[in-house]
Amino acid sequence: MTNFTLILDFNTNIPLYEQLYQYITTEIKSGNLRPYEKLPSKRSLANHLGVSQNTVIAAYDMLIDEGYLVSKERSGFYVSPIDANAFPAIPDIKLPTPTTSNNPLPTKYKYDFNTNLVDTTFFPYKTWTKITKDIMYNDPTLLNHGDPQGDECLRDELAKYLHEFRGVNCKPSQIIIGAGIEYLLGIIFHILGKSSFAFENPGYYKTYKIAQNNNVPVSLIELDDEGMSVTKLSTSKSSVAYITPSHQFPMGIIMPIKRRLELLKWANESLDRFIIEDDYDSEFRFNGRPIPALQGIDNHNKVIYLSTFSKSIAPSIRIAYMVLPEQLLDIYKRDFHYYSSTVSRFEQNCLYQFIRDGHFSRHINRMRNIYRSRKDKLIAELKILPDQDKIEIVGENAGLHLLLKIKNGMTELALLESAKKVGIKLYGLSNYFIDGNPTIDNTVVLGFSNIEIDDIAIAVKLLNNVWFTNNTSI
Repeated sequence: MTNFTLILDFNTNIPLYEQLYQYITTEIKSGNLRPYEKLPSKRSLANHLGVSQNTVIAAYDMLIDEGYLVSKERSGFYVSPIDANAFPAIPDIKLPTPTTSNNPLPTKYKYDFNTNLVDTTFFPYKTWTKITKDIMYNDPTLLNHGDPQGDECLRDELAKYLHEFRGVNCKPSQIIIGAGIEYLLGIIFHILGKSSFAFENPGYYKTYKIAQNNNVPVSLIELDDEGMSVTKLSTSKSSVAYITPSHQFPMGIIMPIKRRLELLKWANESLDRFIIEDDYDSEFRFNGRPIPALQGIDNHNKVIYLSTFSKSIAPSIRIAYMVLPEQLLDIYKRDFHYYSSTVSRFEQNCLYQFIRDGHFSRHINRMRNIYRSRKDKLIAELKILPDQDKIEIVGENAGLHLLLKIKNGMTELALLESAKKVGIKLYGLSNYFIDGNPTIDNTVVLGFSNIEIDDIAIAVKLLNNVWFTNNTSI
């Protein structure tokens, strides 16, 4: 054994050598110190514990006298060959008995239309593994600290990708990479100081909670058919608008150019106004031409662009990024230049090579086709139902979820509970009204990215049975 680590009480009446003696005997009786195991030298243990050698000598002498230790000349001190089982058992510390709960076990579902999951079956395991191995073996410099904003090679590749595929205009120096949206939002809230933020309602509850945790004042802005209402935004006296224009979550609204220009006009009316553009799900547009990011048509540096690889690769790839306007970048460098990057350099460089060598664009194209097939299958199955005239599909042109308005007289709760009876997990739109006051009562949110295409017809038939025929069988 190299050394002991224990807490000695210098304020008690029990001598230090006796405290050390008691500790070692307990370790021998419990079997933590085994027969013939060597103990630390007197000098080493004294230095480690910050006591005099005489303290250790006194403790060791007592242990030798009582037969717990033996001393071997020019070798050291060893535990005597004593069977630890011969000692009376050391009483166990009794933990409180857990109280039984009346709560039922979680329901197991056959089909789950979750919006937060992706299908990992198609993750490019071989390619990712090969890149990872090559980096691990060939670039030991990545074991050292990197740039706080993220490695330059990845930021350079991201700048190219964003310009080519999202119409974003930025330099690599404007990009900050972080482990998830949560971390980057914390930086944004700090940079923007005492600003008041406007959030979409309904919207993504998680970002609202992050704002609350950062003591950020928030106004909730209702949506119209084009997204966040600029009229209500103006009357809220907020100075920062947080929006999801490419595919509003959860309503699925694709913000038209007219509303985007109105928001930019609002931002330009005051120096302290900014827009946070959360471009989640932007890679998955299924109909029409891609709509460029709002940042790309911003001529006055008013948009903070925010995105992540959670949906495009996998949620556990904790790599997100933001593009800061130049004037905010100065504040970031002043206050955060001493922060270390929160993303491993190995993962950053793996992603860099994954994008550089074209694997990412091929993966996105493949997943877009797979998800399009699932979306089309879901819509097709809904449209052939006998009661399809009582179903309205909303927001199906982009993203990985859509809304279903069910006009059968059932409330949202009744819709969810009836689906539960046939093993289907659904999510109500009311959960996304941040103020807890939903204005719609008959709508469910269907995420289709993690449900097999062959299961869709069965799931839709089951929903039809419980919603329109009062039948719980297929």
